[in-house]
Amino acid sequence: MSAAPSTASPDTLDLSGRVALVTGASRGIGYFVAKELAAAGAHVVAVARTVGGLEELDDEIRAAGGQATLVPLDLTDMAGIDRLGGAIHERWGKLDVLVANAAILGVIAPLGHVEAKVFEKVMAVNVTATWRMIRSVDPLLRLSDAGRAIVMSSGAAHSARAFWGPYAASKAAVEAMARSWADETRNTPLRINCVNPGATRTAMRAQAMPGENPQTLPHPSDVAAKIVALASPALTETGLILDVPNGRFVRYRMPE
Repeated sequence: MSAAPSTASPDTLDLSGRVALVTGASRGIGYFVAKELAAAGAHVVAVARTVGGLEELDDEIRAAGGQATLVPLDLTDMAGIDRLGGAIHERWGKLDVLVANAAILGVIAPLGHVEAKVFEKVMAVNVTATWRMIRSVDPLLRLSDAGRAIVMSSGAAHSARAFWGPYAASKAAVEAMARSWADETRNTPLRINCVNPGATRTAMRAQAMPGENPQTLPHPSDVAAKIVALASPALTETGLILDVPNGRFVRYRMPE
């Protein structure tokens, strides 16, 4: 393990003139990551299905003096993801930060009881759409002088707890993709890292743990404040996992 970057505060993180794309930005961790990025000076491209949540985010960002572009998009619209990359290139000519945050839980159930349509949707949203987004914006991130990609993983990818099979498998797949992408781009300015946010007070957590007292969990704004450090142009780490609960980078490396 190594220490996490110390540039998490928007008071010290300067993203002026940079463009940041955040998926799943209408609520939860994605919402507050978008706010933190805007507070640091980035123009935020906020992507989500829920228009109301995006409009609320836009109001808060603008009230604080920031800028945002709202993109209502269902990430199962793969062609829409492709068009988004083209639109960003046409308007800004680059992308500086990607936060691949959007995901769904599916169900907590034995693998043999999971309906095919549920499993397929979890994989479509969590894995295929993430890959499609990577494919769409990889050329744009390479055009930045300090491209940064932040890919949301989960402790479930490693704990592989009973009844969490679809979600755990999807996060393990996303993490593997991100680490492969980081290895492919190691000799470029692009830095790619995953995040395990830990248990957080979100709607997804409430769905997974309905009997849990949410007041015992960190608020997503607290978690987001630590995640934005990975957008820093000064960041040197790549291919690692930021374990937010422990405040450390973790390297998961299997023998060759």
